[in-house]
Amino acid sequence: MQTQRFETVSSTRSSVEINKVLRNTYMLLAMTLAFSAAVAGVSMALNLPYPGLIITLVGFYGLLFLVNRTANSAMGLVSVFALTGFMGYTLGPILNMYLGAGMGDVVLMALGGTALTFFGLSAYVLVTGKDMSFLGGMMMAGFWVIIAAFIANIFLAIPALSMALSCLFILFSSGAILMQTSAIIHGGETNYINATVTLFVSLYNIFLSLLSLLGMSDD
Repeated sequence: MQTQRFETVSSTRSSVEINKVLRNTYMLLAMTLAFSAAVAGVSMALNLPYPGLIITLVGFYGLLFLVNRTANSAMGLVSVFALTGFMGYTLGPILNMYLGAGMGDVVLMALGGTALTFFGLSAYVLVTGKDMSFLGGMMMAGFWVIIAAFIANIFLAIPALSMALSCLFILFSSGAILMQTSAIIHGGETNYINATVTLFVSLYNIFLSLLSLLGMSDD
């Protein structure tokens, strides 16, 4: 009887903790998306130049490393906003390029497509409760394929390869959303800061990839 009561209390406590992580993740994700959008807006208004590939990669991975190191402390929140703000800054010049080319409809379609993808994938996992950890092997293989395609595209700059790379980014990021959401509801992810960063980066990649694909189809 006592064992059964203990298991019930533990299950309830676990459910409460999972709901807390999920709630904090979505709340922080909404805040970082708003902050990143604001920074992108400032970047667009000031017509700031794109920082370039090297600075972008160094800034992104440097701040991502900082987030991972500080995720279990109060500094983790500062690191998250620094990372998402930097990503918003890099997005500003890209959006200006599309808007300057009269492709505002492409930006809206990419934004809508990103939102639908996120809500659809998240709802699927939350409603079904399916464990998506089986995607781990495919995600690792996909990561190395993307790295190889990215390096090849730098030197070759083939439109077909660029389109394939964008599709790979969308598939990989969609898988990351499925796995991260699943990890939260199954108790495998207890740090909402790390969860937020994974979801934010996934959304960022899906948005840029849709911009690229829709921009190619439009031009």
